[in-house]
Amino acid sequence: MNWDRVEGNWKQLKGNIKEQWGKLTDDDLDVIAGRRDQLEGKLQERYGYAKDQASSEIDTWYNSRNWLP
Repeated sequence: MNWDRVEGNWKQLKGNIKEQWGKLTDDDLDVIAGRRDQLEGKLQERYGYAKDQASSEIDTWYNSRNWLP
């Protein structure tokens, strides 16, 4: 997985991230700033996910994004 794509396109992806995980606030997205570890942490915080579950959800989301450049 090449997470650099997400980091590089974070501004364009923020809306999609909010659709996927609606409990994340705009402030959360600004703090995350495309960093996977920050996204995992915020999902754990907002949704009560275990680390493995947050990672799995992110992998599923990422792999379904065939529109990423």
